[in-house]
Amino acid sequence: MVKGLLYMPDSVGTMTEQKQIVVTRVIDAPAEKIFDVLTQPSRHREFDGSGMIVSVEDTTPRLQAVGDTFTMNMHHESQGGDYQMENHVVSIVVNELIAWAPARPGQESPGWKWIYLLASRGPNTTRVVLTYDWENVTDEAIAAHLPAIPAEALEDSLNRLAAVFA
Repeated sequence: MVKGLLYMPDSVGTMTEQKQIVVTRVIDAPAEKIFDVLTQPSRHREFDGSGMIVSVEDTTPRLQAVGDTFTMNMHHESQGGDYQMENHVVSIVVNELIAWAPARPGQESPGWKWIYLLASRGPNTTRVVLTYDWENVTDEAIAAHLPAIPAEALEDSLNRLAAVFA
């Protein structure tokens, strides 16, 4: 279990009092294939339920270790239109877990992170738990605007991830 991760196996779109949104879905694909997609930044737009990812800035072929980074070109009116986010891998366990903390390029993360937890349910089935966690955000001005992404967008991310294997 990851520190700060509230595992809610039967929940969908649940916002906890611990400043997280947790969504869960069973996907008809092996954990290793799902992990493969999640660790390729070039594929993140395929399963982005927020609609904010425009493209990948760099050509990082695969995320492999804590400290790896990848930059996304993003767009959202609340951010003044186009902007970039540099994502820092903060946890990774092959075929089980990947988490990253976004930040503006060259800056420290404000404290939120995205966590994908994979639990194999057999050779071709995996329970995927996606957590949007902002409990480490200390800047009150930023915290006042969180969550910035609704549970429905996280649910859509898992639906899109499942569609990759349909």
